[in-house]
Amino acid sequence: MAAMIFFVAANAQTADEIIAKYFENTGGLDKWKAVQGVKMTAKVNQQGMDIPLELVFMKDGRQMTKITIQGKEVKQGVFDGTTLWSTNFMNQKAEKSDAESTENLKANLGSDYPFVFLMYKEKKFKLELLGKESVDGTETFKLKMTKNPIKVDGKPEESVEFYYFDAENFVPLMVESEIKSGENKGMIAQSKFSDFQEVGGLMIPFSWAQGAKGQPSGQPLVITNIELNPKIDQSAFAFPAEK
Repeated sequence: MAAMIFFVAANAQTADEIIAKYFENTGGLDKWKAVQGVKMTAKVNQQGMDIPLELVFMKDGRQMTKITIQGKEVKQGVFDGTTLWSTNFMNQKAEKSDAESTENLKANLGSDYPFVFLMYKEKKFKLELLGKESVDGTETFKLKMTKNPIKVDGKPEESVEFYYFDAENFVPLMVESEIKSGENKGMIAQSKFSDFQEVGGLMIPFSWAQGAKGQPSGQPLVITNIELNPKIDQSAFAFPAEK
């Protein structure tokens, strides 16, 4: 009976408690609430060449990735609050994304990591604890995050992510989601986080490895610097005016 009581107590976690513990262990909820944006300077190795990247995520949903290739700056996944656009790698021209992609982004605006843990209650996302699961030999809590529905080829579909939190330190080690379109449709996208370091009193991962579940992982995104609450002019997100 005593063993059974201990087992129940050891597993008496809820999804909300795990998120609360995450904030407590990574700097405190008040410090996280003060973060309005994150700018990451990073690099990824492709075929022996280090490619510089700059990633910006703002709490209000604005975002941008800048890639520097052979001295040329290419912007991808830029959102200014209204328009989603990217630079075409071939002709170097800015192109607006289709209406469905834009609306899908707006449906869950500002809910990417790490802001999703601050905003899931406000956005009325459903968060469930599914139990424990091992990730690369580490015991984790598996959480299911159901966001607002998105559309795929005009049809509404669930938008679900699975987060895996280290059961000892309560930091996210991996997030998974189903790829809804393109040549990898139906596969599970994985992002793994590691090398947590302190930035402004907050613990943030400096290594992100992305790939598809069951497939060889690509080179990890190695972050060399993180700036909290960066001052970025709105024009940096704006779709370029036609010349």
